[in-house]
Amino acid sequence: MLEFKAPEIKDQQVNKQQVNKQKIAAAFSRAAGTYDPVAHLQRAVGKQLLKLAKTPLQQMQPVENWLDLGCGTGYFCQTLESRWPQAKGIGLDLAQGMLQFAQTRCPKVHYLCADAEQLPLATSSQDLVFSSLALQWCSNLSGVLNEVKRVLKPSGLFLFSSVAEGSLFELNQSWQAVDSTQHVNNFRPFKAYQTLLEKSDLELIQAQNLKHTCYYQKVQHLTQELKKLGADSIQTGRNSGLMGRNSLQRLLKSYESYRQPEGLPASWQIVYGVLRNNEH
Repeated sequence: MLEFKAPEIKDQQVNKQQVNKQKIAAAFSRAAGTYDPVAHLQRAVGKQLLKLAKTPLQQMQPVENWLDLGCGTGYFCQTLESRWPQAKGIGLDLAQGMLQFAQTRCPKVHYLCADAEQLPLATSSQDLVFSSLALQWCSNLSGVLNEVKRVLKPSGLFLFSSVAEGSLFELNQSWQAVDSTQHVNNFRPFKAYQTLLEKSDLELIQAQNLKHTCYYQKVQHLTQELKKLGADSIQTGRNSGLMGRNSLQRLLKSYESYRQPEGLPASWQIVYGVLRNNEH
């Protein structure tokens, strides 16, 4: 079942936040059909997250209810369902297009189109909340943490991965040879994640920042991949394909200075977090 619940925003930045969320939802909805074939990093990060949380997961009571927060095309809904086949699973995302794709992949899961900052779920209803590479798009991370705390059962676990500052460093620096305009999305510093996690009402079991590097033979392969993922211009609003020949040549020349034997590197700084609801 697929449900739509329109996000309800109440703070003083209503217009700006509403526009940003609509833009994010639209970008990822458009990318639903092209996302999976190029989501190599996304799959690797999600698997690493489950690996890092192996011990806390083994120590848990049987999982009866789980939530994939920012489930995208449902790849990890499928993984979670396979691991806990008797549990009731929910996939939640802001992008309807992604959820429609996820429903075809994993039809037994219940899907919700909703805002991570205002979860349409009952208090103390989930044993596990899993979120991989979604929270970087949430401007109010403390609000998300509060909502996760609310919906987790006592001793429930929250596993997440997110993108941190320093990601796509090579691409960002290469764009500086072209102009001073922002072309690469901004992300929170790892220290900001640490501060927010420590201030939350959840017990922080572990938080670490790991570097992942992908390699490409051409810059265009990277930019095309970002476009297919729906993550190329969420914050910048710019289409990297719309540039003059001279600008393109400057970009390519600058990026070539980073070339390694494996190809052109694209570095990602990924935050991994494991937290527990210790409320009894």
